[in-house]
Amino acid sequence: MSVLLDEIKSEIKNKMFMKLIFINISIYIIIQVLSVIARLTGQNLSNLEINLFTLKTSPFEFLFSPWGVLTSIFSHFDFFHLLFNILFLYFIGKIAEYYLGSKSIIILYITGGIIGGLIEILAHTLFPNLNLLNSLVVGASGSIMAIFIAISVYKPTTEVNLYGIFKVKIIWLALVYFILDLIKIGTPDGIAHLAHIGGAITGFILLNNKGKFLNSINKLFTLKPKTNLKVKKGGRPLSDEEFNAVKKQNEELTNKILDKISKSGYESLTKSEKDFLFKQSKNG
Repeated sequence: MSVLLDEIKSEIKNKMFMKLIFINISIYIIIQVLSVIARLTGQNLSNLEINLFTLKTSPFEFLFSPWGVLTSIFSHFDFFHLLFNILFLYFIGKIAEYYLGSKSIIILYITGGIIGGLIEILAHTLFPNLNLLNSLVVGASGSIMAIFIAISVYKPTTEVNLYGIFKVKIIWLALVYFILDLIKIGTPDGIAHLAHIGGAITGFILLNNKGKFLNSINKLFTLKPKTNLKVKKGGRPLSDEEFNAVKKQNEELTNKILDKISKSGYESLTKSEKDFLFKQSKNG
């Protein structure tokens, strides 16, 4: 048990997607504690929870609680809603963070969630019938869709193992998710599909053309991605040929490890494989 806890702590410390998962779980616990206090004391704290942790789609109400556009993307009121989102973020975040880096993950998460929320507000303003379905938005789905679509655009041929049965390229899986959200707009299922679509569009824009737009945002906030330095060999810098050979070898090993993850899960990796993957993500 202690080994497992140490590994979880290490993941949270070193991986941005794990930090995001930890924040989502923590806020869910806070919401549940407030609900318990309300039941024990007989006080009505639902208004407090709604004002703090949800995004109101009415423009007028939004003006009086604008922080909801940020807090809502970390908040969940239902356990299964939280469970689905953190599982999705765990599996897709692991791949995305390796290729895109931790700084890009947080930019995608926050930007995708905020833009998705603003699109929901705009849609509810333009189409009042949507207000009859739901007037509050909560959950990390829009943010996760931004990451999902981003890595799908950046590495479209990456294969994932669905249900451990068959492989499918991530771009096709992302397209299915996007189409499902698109055709379900306006249905009374309690899901903010427009927020998902807003997140997806954000991920597409930021990572289109190999992420040049995202790199520009990184530079704007001085979040410059790390560059691979030519390491020394025998006291001298590597030649271009040697450097490219090492780079190719690392990429091949990385692909093998990612393939192993898709087949058997992250837990099947050896310690050396995990260490290698972590070092490569730091260089990304």
